[in-house]
Amino acid sequence: MERILGVFIALALLLLPCGNQAAAQLQSHNDGNGVPVLRSIESLRDLDYQAWQLVAYREGEAGGPLRLRVVGYPGKVRLNHPTALEVFSGERHWALTDITLNNPTLSTDSRDAAAEFDLAPLLSDIKKNRPLRLVLPGVFTELPVPPFVVKEWRELPNQPL
Repeated sequence: MERILGVFIALALLLLPCGNQAAAQLQSHNDGNGVPVLRSIESLRDLDYQAWQLVAYREGEAGGPLRLRVVGYPGKVRLNHPTALEVFSGERHWALTDITLNNPTLSTDSRDAAAEFDLAPLLSDIKKNRPLRLVLPGVFTELPVPPFVVKEWRELPNQPL
């Protein structure tokens, strides 16, 4: 009887959730010019089940520029610039500035399947890892961002390389 109870306890412990296993990790690398880049990459689906890649990154050391790149499938979507990215969390709202045309690589890319936004205003304002909802007018009506992704984004400004 004690043996069976021990087996059940062991199984119960194995089935308990162990932290956030879905979270990716921040990645660091040098860009083509040797500038260090720290990034979070996540593929998410909007409410219409279209896949999007979100790349939040910081160039340079802590305090460097913070960007969010939204990438759609080339040929399936065309992003017009400038279009602000609307971000919602509960009753809170932010409009992130479209800075795509400031990036020489993206501004000359004829596929128009990516947009880049200034992430600093959002990251300086949010204090908790709550889910976010992204809206890009004319592109997607809602793209849910889970708390583990928000946590990674919030680590970008001060995380050492």
